[in-house]
Formats: sequence, structure tokens, C-alpha cells
Amino acid sequence: MKLTYIVEDLEAENSINHILTTKLNISARLLSKLIKSKKIFVNEGFCNTRNIVNSGDRITLDFNLPEKNNNIVATPMPLDIIYEDAWFLVINKPANMPIHPSRLHYADSLSNGVKAYFDSISLPKKIRPVNRLDLDTSGLVIFAKCEYIQECFIQQMKENTFKKEYLCLVESRLKNKIGTISLPIARKNGSIIERCIDEKHGKPSLTDYEVLQELESFSLVKCQLQTGRTHQIRVHMAALGNPLLRRYFVWSCFFFP
Repeated sequence: MKLTYIVEDLEAENSINHILTTKLNISARLLSKLIKSKKIFVNEGFCNTRNIVNSGDRITLDFNLPEKNNNIVATPMPLDIIYEDAWFLVINKPANMPIHPSRLHYADSLSNGVKAYFDSISLPKKIRPVNRLDLDTSGLVIFAKCEYIQECFIQQMKENTFKKEYLCLVESRLKNKIGTISLPIARKNGSIIERCIDEKHGKPSLTDYEVLQELESFSLVKCQLQTGRTHQIRVHMAALGNPLLRRYFVWSCFFFP
């Protein structure tokens, strides 16, 4: 996993550190790791990142840093891999499977399967799921293969350029066929799992929706999240009087800087 950046005319006379942090958005923590591991090169040679660059210089970053990942049990399992390249992996998660290991799902989560897969291709990297899905929700989950690409996705989420859409089957027909639900969500008193609408203590939550098809007793609705609260779609649809029958994560658009 290597990334090469060619310095442009207007960027000349800046330091390598400046280029890496402003143009490639390398975090201070990752930059320190790359420097200590001597994984930064200019024109194919080792460099001091305080050095000034010239127009046309080629800055190369080598992200092949071995990492300890033995905190997760490797569990071989069939993975429905939708897309894979050197930087990330996209898997279609089945329903009734958690993404992360837990006390109740110590060795049967999707991350356990990805750990086994990484071991099989000799990739000594931490398991980094980028997005979340509920236990009973099927759909696409992205796993970053290195720290840098994870940082890129996180930045896209902050800038709202990482888009997630869901298809939902809900009870009955919606009064408005398109709209935005703006209702604050909080944890329900006495529960560590359930969420509810709470005007006083809830966090701002926004869900855009559009009815795609209506049948006699249920509707097919497309939802796009502007915020990422736990059980957001489930709670918002119930608040409209149209509780979920089933939810599917459909696809995610992602763009690299």
C-alpha cells in the first residue's frame, strides 16, 4: 500500500510535513509512525520531512506497517465480498450477525471472519470497520486495510460526502411521500439498547426519506441518514406511525480526497 504525490508549482518551497498534513490530510499520529518507520520518500530516497520540496518532486508514503491484530479471534467463515482492492474491503453482511466482537459474540462477528481472511492473505493489519449496521440488518460494511484510508473515510463522514442509503419495508402508507424527519433520539430509560424520541435529552437526528412503492399493507421507503444515531431509522419511522418490517442497507457512495 503506497501513495505517491507529485508536488505542483504553487506548492514548491513548502516543507514535506506541510504537504503531507495539508494536501494528503495525514494525521499527526500517523505521520509520526511513518517517520519513525522511515516510510516516507522523496524521489525514491529517504528524506527528512522538514526539508523543502521543489516542483515535480515525488513524495511516496509506504503504509505497509505491520500491526498487531491478535486482540480478535480469527474465525474462518464465508464472506460475501462485493469489492476489494489494496486499500479497503466491502462485504455484504448477513442479518443476525454483529460487526464487532462482544461478550455474547466473542468469535462469531463479521470482524472475526475478516481477521481470518486477513490471516489467509498474510495481511498483518488491525480490523477497521468503517461503518456500522445493526445486528439484524443486512448490507454493505467497509473495512479499511490501513490507518490512512480509515482516516480518509472518517473525514468524508465529517464532511458529509460519505453517503449511506437504506431500503426499508414499513407498515401501512406514509402521509407524506417525501420529506425529512427531524426528531432527537436518546437511550430509553432502563435500557442499554433501546432508543426513543426524547425532546429534552435526545441528540439531533435527521433522516431524509422517499416512498418508492406502496402496497396494501406496507410501503417500500428509501432513507438517507444525515446523522448516524443508533437505531435511527427504526425510531424515526415508528415516530411517524410506520414502524419497520425489515431494513436493508443498500449501498454506500465514497470518494477519495
